[in-house]
Amino acid sequence: MKRLLAVGFYLFAQVAVAAPQINVGTVYDYLDGDKSTYLKRVFNSGDSTAFVKINVLEIIFDEQGAAREIPLQTPAGASARDGLMASPARLIVPANGTQGTRLLYMGEREKERYFRVRFVPVVPEKADEFALTDEEQTDYKKDLAAGVTVLAGYGTVFFVRPKNTRFDSVIDDGSGQYQIRNNGNSVVVIDEFKDCVAGNEQDCQPTTKHHILAGRTFRFDKQSGRHYRFTVIEGAAKKKVEVKG
Repeated sequence: MKRLLAVGFYLFAQVAVAAPQINVGTVYDYLDGDKSTYLKRVFNSGDSTAFVKINVLEIIFDEQGAAREIPLQTPAGASARDGLMASPARLIVPANGTQGTRLLYMGEREKERYFRVRFVPVVPEKADEFALTDEEQTDYKKDLAAGVTVLAGYGTVFFVRPKNTRFDSVIDDGSGQYQIRNNGNSVVVIDEFKDCVAGNEQDCQPTTKHHILAGRTFRFDKQSGRHYRFTVIEGAAKKKVEVKG
């Protein structure tokens, strides 16, 4: 099954006793065509303050559907960057606390665009722009001075829908294969895809999530004696589907 966007997971080893532990909630986020900002919250369930850097890369797909990530740049002669930015791009999240950043999109909305947003916990240094004094930096490092911990960061995928979003999903329920063709201009989500033995909801393959990019097709072979259930999400519209093998 195609076009499942992978979510990055990054590990950064540091010396420490107490440790922050961040959680960014959903790993797929969608900016509707009539919106330009999105509030993303970062939770810290650890027992020390989390200093989090936020980095944004654009995801580009080639004709074969292979993805690559590129840095965002300000076009020549432009006063603002074309793409997605995080404000603020540095967060100080207290233990058992929450902070938010606004993901702001600037630029044209003629076609859908995709971004990787990385939330990376760090041990603050002067160059990190966390506005800490030398004494505060030293004290924080002392608190992380005995033993070993792991600072875990997360990469999420952010979809920016076109201004004039249009959904047009074409279904072909054949005798041996089921497919959905996305003839619209924005991503369609196949959520909670379940492949189970007919009549036995306990005997199933792992539940999965899929994204059908504009112009692409999601398909699966139907097998006798199996039952397929999933939800098709087109923006705010949701439709539950059941397919028998």
